[in-house]
Parts: sequence; C-alpha cells; structure tokens
Amino acid sequence: MPELPEVESIVRQLQSGHRDAPPLPGMAIAGVTLRWPRHIAAPSAAGFRRRLRGRTIQEVSRRGKYLVFRLDQGFLLIHLKMSGDLIVQEAHVRRDRSERTVFRLGGGWELRFNDARKFGKVFLVDDPDEILGPLGPEPLDPRFTPAALRGRLAARRRVLKPLLLDQTFLAGLGNIYADEALYRARLHPRRMSHSLTTTEAAALWKGIRASLRSGLRHNGASIDWVYRGGDFQNYFRVYGRDGEPCRSCGTSIERIVLGQRSAHFCPRCQPERPT
Repeated sequence: MPELPEVESIVRQLQSGHRDAPPLPGMAIAGVTLRWPRHIAAPSAAGFRRRLRGRTIQEVSRRGKYLVFRLDQGFLLIHLKMSGDLIVQEAHVRRDRSERTVFRLGGGWELRFNDARKFGKVFLVDDPDEILGPLGPEPLDPRFTPAALRGRLAARRRVLKPLLLDQTFLAGLGNIYADEALYRARLHPRRMSHSLTTTEAAALWKGIRASLRSGLRHNGASIDWVYRGGDFQNYFRVYGRDGEPCRSCGTSIERIVLGQRSAHFCPRCQPERPT
C-alpha cells in the first residue's frame, strides 16, 4: 500500500507538474468516466458525476494517506488503498484496463486512477474533516514532538507495531516505514507502547521521521506494480529482508505476524526485552 512518502511524491508531481504532464491546479474537470463505480464512496455515483462536472482544481495536498484536491467548490479526496496510483495522461493515449476512474480535464488531459485490485476510494465532500477528522497527527509536522509521541504511547496499552499502523494514532505510516522506524529506534515490534521510557519514545520519534524523510528523498518505494518512480526499496534496512543479514550486526532478519500484518526486525539489534 502506498504510504506517506509515496502519496506525498504523487502529490508533488500533481501539484507542480513534471516533464511529461502539466500541473493540475487551474485545470477544470469536464467530466468523469466511472469504469468501477464502487470507487465512489460518497456521494452516489450519479451525484458524484453531476457535482464534479465543471469544478476547477485549486490545490493538491495530502493528509495521512489521502490525496486532497481542493476545488472551487468542495473537496475531492482519494485513498489509493492497496494498489492505487494516479497518472496524468494525454486523452488520446489508450487507457489501461486497470484505470478504473478517469477525470477528464481541459487541454486534452486526463487524471487516471489506476487501481488493479479495486480497493481504492473516492469522496466528494464539502468539509474534508468529515473523512479526515479521525486521523492522528502528521509525523513530520513541527508540532509533533517527542513529548507528544510519548504521551500518546503512554495513553495506550497496545503492541507497538500494530499501534503504529493505526491511522487514528499516527497518520501516514504503513508496514514499510513502521518496520524501518522500529529498527532505527532499536525497538522490538512486540513491545507494549506504555512500557517505553522517555528515551525510547524519543528514539522512536527520531526513527519515524528519519525513515519517512529517507523515503521522501528517494520518492518512495516501488514494489510490484503498486507505485512507480521511487527507489527506496533499494535502501530497506529490515522490511522484506527476512533471512538476510542485518546491515549493522550481521544477524539474520526475522519476520513475524502481528495483528495479521508482517513485522520485520533484527533480533539482536531489537531485543524483545530491553537490556
């Protein structure tokens, strides 16, 4: 699933444009082709088409894993889920079979929501807080301090790795960056959140921000067909490296399942019981 760095990389391309496509702000939406109407979570598919026609995109931003399109009236929110990607393409280029929702723009361009597994969701709302309100803080926000993280950890009695994946606890982290952050912090993924000391919570804060910033520098990670253009996958320290040697101590990276999600860690660098 695209996480904060992957979504932010897409946002930057859509907001500023790139060599192969113009920026989206200022473009009007002439219409929408729904090849998979279940993409539309709110309003109804018919209402979505009607309300979106003629709207102008003013800004593209991100909140957690959501792309946020501020329109001249209302907000368009897109969650890429498991396999989503957004591509600006010239209208004459043949559409891929996985391009489920297509926004027809001015000047002969289209914004195409490519979603092979069909899990993505699209919302058209007047107030983005209707959808985004429950999300936790942004981990790269200057207001999110080590003390703030320590307080949130202490208030919950939960296993660390699943807690970091909870978007109401912290917005934008997924499997990749949670594993990488815990490794940097030298914390076992099975540690209980309330057991962390002030020093350990500060290390986790640093690990989260360092992992995300590294992902952003590399435009995210490209895994399978889910996301294109990033190369952070070449710099993973533990994620997806089970059986391979730890880059610090040489111990084999292990993989366990917590809350139906995988967790990768070094048993020597990240002991389950702190020494």
